[in-house]
Amino acid sequence: MTNHQSSTASIITLFLQWLDRNVLDLGRQMRISYLPPLMVYLAAGVAGLTGIVGTFFVKESLGLSAEFLAALGFWAMLPWAFKMPMGHLVDLLWRYKAGLVYLGAALIATSLLIMIKLLGDIEYMRHLWPVENWFVLSALLAPIGYVIQDIVADAMTVEAVRRFDDEGRPLPEPQILAAHTTMQTLGRVAIIGGSLLVAGVNVLFFRGVEAMGAAEKAAVYLSIYRWALWIPVISVLGVALSSYLRSQQEWRLAAQGFEFEDIERIIATGAHEAPVVNWPLLGGGLGFALFAAVMGLGGFSNSEEIVFIGSLAIVLFLMWRLTMDLESKTRNQLYGTAFVIFAFRAVPTTGAGETWWMIDDLGFDQQFISKLSLISSALTLVGMFVFRRFMAERPITYIIAALTIALTLLYLPNIALYYGLHHWTAALTGGVVDARFIALVDTALESPLGQIAMIPMLAWIAHSAPKQLKATYFAVMAAFVNLALSLSQLLTKWLNQGFEITREVRDAASGQIVTPADYSELGWLLIVVMGLNLMMPVAAIVFAKRTLLKEQP
Repeated sequence: MTNHQSSTASIITLFLQWLDRNVLDLGRQMRISYLPPLMVYLAAGVAGLTGIVGTFFVKESLGLSAEFLAALGFWAMLPWAFKMPMGHLVDLLWRYKAGLVYLGAALIATSLLIMIKLLGDIEYMRHLWPVENWFVLSALLAPIGYVIQDIVADAMTVEAVRRFDDEGRPLPEPQILAAHTTMQTLGRVAIIGGSLLVAGVNVLFFRGVEAMGAAEKAAVYLSIYRWALWIPVISVLGVALSSYLRSQQEWRLAAQGFEFEDIERIIATGAHEAPVVNWPLLGGGLGFALFAAVMGLGGFSNSEEIVFIGSLAIVLFLMWRLTMDLESKTRNQLYGTAFVIFAFRAVPTTGAGETWWMIDDLGFDQQFISKLSLISSALTLVGMFVFRRFMAERPITYIIAALTIALTLLYLPNIALYYGLHHWTAALTGGVVDARFIALVDTALESPLGQIAMIPMLAWIAHSAPKQLKATYFAVMAAFVNLALSLSQLLTKWLNQGFEITREVRDAASGQIVTPADYSELGWLLIVVMGLNLMMPVAAIVFAKRTLLKEQP
């Protein structure tokens, strides 16, 4: 065998060993008990099926500004802040979790049916209520449904991991933690897998879109929303499978001679583990929900900011109460980790204006954006396997720092495109390296980094969650991290107030231009967003390292 052949064989062997450790090993660790929550997560991933249609519907049919859409994004994210009282309610009603999933599915279906009617008969809907109001209602109903289902799924991931073997003996803690990490990784795989599936479907639906007329595009939009009605069905099937698996396990253990109490202990979901009703938590959650509704519907100035501050204060208080019994070092580690991830997720975006500019000035149509989404989802899924060991063997602060630097560097092509880099590269390469080529390469490099930071955090939360408070604990910690996305929308709204981006809006009746397109301030907006994306996580890491995560001498 020559040296070249030997080197090739060594490379192939190393690749096969890596594939076995990072991909096949994950498959070997898969358990049938993991499948029900994974189906609920899959439904959340498939929810992106209507994302591109929604973007173009807003641009083509509604006169909503980038600032308004950022504010709407804040309110759409707010239900995730109410995971605490809803999580406690799930713990109290755990035996009836199927009904909660059905409720979430009904809200999601209602949201989709509103959009189907808007796309199918917009004049009839306009006669009943302004079209913009229908769109806002649809945009707010769906997140509530997904939050309800996500709370149940989060708690189901804790339940899905076995704490006892088939003989009823407790499993070792390292084995349980490894199983939680596997469960959370598979959860991310299910979500990204769902987004990958729908991105491929969008690419097929939008074939030849450049030659379609307005009526043909509308028919495609309507067809996509009709297919989206399968989303709530998937989650319902997941909880139905959970009930079936539980009953099968109970019959198997009973056939082995286990008593009822032992069966409940092994399955770890007995009714005797239901927590005491926390009336302040439930009442406070309901009161704050009503307060947020009044602020949102009342048209008060700075309502988003007031609601955010109130939400953050409540979540921080609940985190403190829930972690009082932890050791000081463990508690500080949890606080420091959560704070760093909060800062990483709170970074602002440019808002809808950048997408409008890509559509208008770069000529990105529905199919090309679908291709970008497909590449993003596929490489994110690959990246989760490639970086699996990296996530498991590095502290979260190290992971966040590496991601922050990488994502900042990968943001530079967006700025370069705005200032015309693609014109120079296209002329230099005979049209090969144009705007679409640069966008494809940038997406390919950036995509694998998107979901990495959340997996170790979710595994930590799941491992430390008490069995009788699994949904409450998961909900409080996840609510804090998800509030960062609300802050991101607030920062995005403020930036869009300072840098005004407008698309062309025409009157539906006369066709006259009501608002001209103006992307002149987008360049500075891109630069400011890139700077904040770098500074916010780095500052959080430095602060956490010097305080909460400071190593004791």
